[in-house]
Amino acid sequence: MDPGAVLLSRPDNPEVALPALYERLHAYWGNLGWWPAESPFEVIVGAILTQNTAWQNVEKAVTALKREAVLSPARIRDLSEDRLAEWIRPAGYYRLKARRLKAFIRFLYERYAGNLDRMFAQPTERLREALLSVNGIGPETADSILLYAGEKPVFVVDAYTKRILCRHGMIPEDADYPTLQGLFMRYLPAEAPLFNQYHALLVHTGKTFCRKKPLCAGCPLEPLVGPGEAR
Repeated sequence: MDPGAVLLSRPDNPEVALPALYERLHAYWGNLGWWPAESPFEVIVGAILTQNTAWQNVEKAVTALKREAVLSPARIRDLSEDRLAEWIRPAGYYRLKARRLKAFIRFLYERYAGNLDRMFAQPTERLREALLSVNGIGPETADSILLYAGEKPVFVVDAYTKRILCRHGMIPEDADYPTLQGLFMRYLPAEAPLFNQYHALLVHTGKTFCRKKPLCAGCPLEPLVGPGEAR
């Protein structure tokens, strides 16, 4: 059966709807290979810089850090905050984000002697709590670090996730982050590659079609939206 038909018939049953949604999006987009980075540390820097900005701006900032040969915990630790802010200026809110990067680096050195392998060797829930204690790291950023840099089976929820599921009748509009994350982690296999690809599929669909003003024509989920449902 077409996974779209399954999803349309049972949007209120996440055990059925979530795998069906994945199959439909995966068939359309293919394997997206997200997160684009050369190292776990680059993923972490990108996760912090991408807050409230477009990804292309993050890429410019990361490129600048690579050009200056400072994309490592030790080099960023030794940089002045002002110099770091200037190099990440393309990412926007660059002074704030420089403080947040510095806060993460202090955390990494104070708790794990600057060693990412040691950090990621911690139990997932304990590490998540620790990351959330760092100034400027909220649930989405912490979970991005865990999933994409640490390869932990933690599902990342963002505005696109909520918008897509809400518009297709799978969640109420007031669903919060833990509720949404719990759906994916309860009804899907706890596999980091699956969570990685699923989140990437939702992001691509959200950026391309499920915008604030939806562009339903041509969307792989278009058949699942009845007249007047998209909002």
